[in-house]
Amino acid sequence: MKEMNKKKKLPASSPSMAFSPLKSFLLLLLLSFSPITLCSGASPAPAVGNISHVEFAQYFHSYYGQSFKVIKNAIDAKSYLLIQNTSRMAGRVKYCTSRIKSFIVPLSNFSVDTSAFPLSFLELLGQLGSLKAITSNSLSSECILKYYLEGSIQVVNANETQLLSQFPAHFVSKPGDELACNFALFLPAVENTPVQRAEWIKYLGAFYNMEARANSIFTAVKENYACLSTAASNRTTSPKPIAAWLQFNEGIWSFSKDPYKLEYVEAAGGENLDSSISKNTYNVSDPDDNEEFHAILCTLDVVIDETYVPEPETYKVSNFLANVYIEDHSCFAFLSNQSLWRYDKRIINSSTLDWYDGAISQPQLVLADLIEAFFPTGNYNTTYFRNIAKEEGIVNIVPEMCERDASTAMQPTLVRCNGSY
Repeated sequence: MKEMNKKKKLPASSPSMAFSPLKSFLLLLLLSFSPITLCSGASPAPAVGNISHVEFAQYFHSYYGQSFKVIKNAIDAKSYLLIQNTSRMAGRVKYCTSRIKSFIVPLSNFSVDTSAFPLSFLELLGQLGSLKAITSNSLSSECILKYYLEGSIQVVNANETQLLSQFPAHFVSKPGDELACNFALFLPAVENTPVQRAEWIKYLGAFYNMEARANSIFTAVKENYACLSTAASNRTTSPKPIAAWLQFNEGIWSFSKDPYKLEYVEAAGGENLDSSISKNTYNVSDPDDNEEFHAILCTLDVVIDETYVPEPETYKVSNFLANVYIEDHSCFAFLSNQSLWRYDKRIINSSTLDWYDGAISQPQLVLADLIEAFFPTGNYNTTYFRNIAKEEGIVNIVPEMCERDASTAMQPTLVRCNGSY
């Protein structure tokens, strides 16, 4: 994660900074509630209607009162006070400090910085109809692209803070960018496991009073993921296939140690590269480095090549071999078994990968892809991964591929799982 920008201080005269001792006390009391704690000693049902419990995610927590809820974000150390629009508090309370911001919910008009925001969460919640502005037309969903081309969403400059302030909420996915009062941070990619990342649908759902739907979607995704993982663990193949994620950049090969990627390998029934291999980068121009790198490659059964290229559709197995700097690759089992993969199968305009969007909200599809990579059946069509050892190409996403009303909710794609898939 890039270094966080320094936060700007609001003027001391700002109304949002003016707290009486009573208000300060009430605010501290409000933020100290346990989940589902009510405002008073009485026990009426919360007016918010439905509630989300955080089960796995580590970087946010939710708390509920009678007419409000609080999302505590551990990434930016902010609390987002979500006040029901039907409550008396909605007309009297407004916070914008370094630690707390308030929003009136449910949101019906908002904007998004799309540089790193996975819009697929909004599709699953059915909230595209309320999305009024984005900061880039680099989209990775056929239905969002269709919705944009129909003129339902405008593009605004991400640096036009004053323009973006017209929206009740503007979501960003980069810490340090949430300085304006209506900016809120949404960053599921920071979590360490695929399921934790997917649970951030509950975070967004709270802004729209869509907890019930968020809970339902997450439960379906979580259970499908667990079923697929169990099915993969029941495979009789021994030993387990050894897999590694690696990339080439300016003459250096490096192995990825991202926790969620290592989790995917294990959940799919594979084995990660031995953790005792502490060296992580290898310079192909250094003979000793290159020899050691080739030795490691010879132990792998599956390779996922993450090398960045501006035009992914042009990247083939010949490019990989050229970067490896070796002519005799007969010891590479992943080549003889044709198991060299990339996650750039779904792409728009030759540059925008759905891997950074839809794959975050629906990890069960990624897991199913990897199970097919580790235990090939030949009868499963992968979603995000393509096998360049078999010269598989990309799927260019176009708006005509959208088969539903783009403003309606998208259903999660569940993979058949009954002991196999």
